[in-house]
Amino acid sequence: MDVKPFQTRFSSLETARSSYIPVWQDIQTYILPTHGFFTGTPGQARTMDFKKFLNNTPSQSIRTLSSGMSSGLTSPSRPWFKLGLQNPELMDLEPVKLWLNEVQKRMEAVFQRSNFYEAINACYAELGSFCTGVIIILNDYDNVIRVKTFTAGEYMLGTGADGKVNTFARYCNFTVAQLVQEFGIENVSSQVASQFNGNTNVDAFIKVCHLIEPNDDRIPDKQDFKNMPFRSVYWEQGGAENKFLRVSGYEEFPVMAPRWFTIGDSAYGVGPGWEALPDCKLLHKMVSRKFIGLDKVLDPPMVKDPSITGHSSTLPGGVTVAPAGNQNSGFRPAYQIELRLNEIRQDIGETKKDIREAFYNDLFMMMTNIDKSGVTAEEIIRKNEEKMLLLGPVVGGVESELLDPAIDRTFNVMLRAGMLPPPPQELQGQSLKIDYISPLAQAQKMVGITSINQLSAYITNLAAVYPDVLDKFNPDESVDEVADMLGTSPKLLKSSDEVAQIRDQRQKAALAQQQAALAQTAVDAGKKLSETGMNKGSALDSLMKPGEAPAPAGN
Repeated sequence: MDVKPFQTRFSSLETARSSYIPVWQDIQTYILPTHGFFTGTPGQARTMDFKKFLNNTPSQSIRTLSSGMSSGLTSPSRPWFKLGLQNPELMDLEPVKLWLNEVQKRMEAVFQRSNFYEAINACYAELGSFCTGVIIILNDYDNVIRVKTFTAGEYMLGTGADGKVNTFARYCNFTVAQLVQEFGIENVSSQVASQFNGNTNVDAFIKVCHLIEPNDDRIPDKQDFKNMPFRSVYWEQGGAENKFLRVSGYEEFPVMAPRWFTIGDSAYGVGPGWEALPDCKLLHKMVSRKFIGLDKVLDPPMVKDPSITGHSSTLPGGVTVAPAGNQNSGFRPAYQIELRLNEIRQDIGETKKDIREAFYNDLFMMMTNIDKSGVTAEEIIRKNEEKMLLLGPVVGGVESELLDPAIDRTFNVMLRAGMLPPPPQELQGQSLKIDYISPLAQAQKMVGITSINQLSAYITNLAAVYPDVLDKFNPDESVDEVADMLGTSPKLLKSSDEVAQIRDQRQKAALAQQQAALAQTAVDAGKKLSETGMNKGSALDSLMKPGEAPAPAGN
């Protein structure tokens, strides 16, 4: 294999990213100084420009957003996804339900044991600020999976014809010793091997290029690393030799790259960080001007009378020697400043509010406190309907570009490691489906539940006048729909076969009770007839002597 085509692809990805770098750098400066990597060497302490970053409202807003998305979408303290099947009829089978439940429990344990939740929270912060987040899920001997996060400036992305991210590129920095340890001395360049063998400058950094992309040259029948669906290649940047450090691959794309929303065919997203950037810049400037104003009020520029030629001081308790005959000599402010501090504070407060709203802080604070305040998903919908509608596409994008592939990747890693129970025979050839049952996902689904409730109430009212309308409504389906939207455990609902059996038994019991009642009525009638006297002009006399009129009753 020739390195040059990969170098060309790498360069084209870097060129496509270049137009985003200036905005990302501004976002780093004014919104999230602890993220983003654009200069320097990995491992160096990140620096903050405190002449420009003067208020922590933007970074606090990002923390609120990331915490809200973590608790609202992927809370480690509660189930947030549910495994199901594309064929809903099979979900009623007991072996299928038990298998899906066991697999889900094992996957939840893997997520808990690994660094998945820490990484996903950092990804949400990247998603809210730079509007693109990137993680990679790798195999781990101890914890099954290990998740690595990337910040803006560390990576480059490419998309396929469907607009989904399918290519990942980045620069890595290794010392000479680390490079040899990671890739083997036989695979490094002769220059690096010479430095290592001669023990000269082994701590010098070597820049390495890493590219993961679809393996178009693979031979599907071959089961080796070089013929996997996705190819992973490393090489030394600027190396004189046409040589790879490593060529390997992945069964599925290991990189998840959620984007807030995209424009056209761009591989990178735009969103709250971009939209809030002007307000964040304005906030820092307003805070700066406020302190400049306070400085001028508390320590104003002074004018010194030219008659003062001796010792002078503007310090507290200082003494200035002035001519005795000149009463106005000394120091005085160069100009008077009327600082309207309350108005300035109000303007700053309104700007802070705009920034928090841009990052959905009011909604996410409610999501974060849902357990403490007892707020239901329906109340969240009612109070923040507009924001929920705006977040709908975002939640869908996070599920399809981050959570779906993360669950698929983890499932496949566990499957290849033999950590999943054998599936029942009924699942042969069936496709799994992922349903999300997190508070934020349920809040989105509550729109559908509300419509079902409205329909049920309407039919109930109409049935009071037109009872036949109840024949139009399918209550069993409505229960299944609501249970699915709420993410209720399938163990709480009986299967269709069980329901049919219960109803059949109830119908048979009702029929037996009806027959028993009819039989008892017949017995009672017979008993009454048997106790009726003869020759008293009763109906029994007519039955006993057909065609004759009953005799008149005697005294």
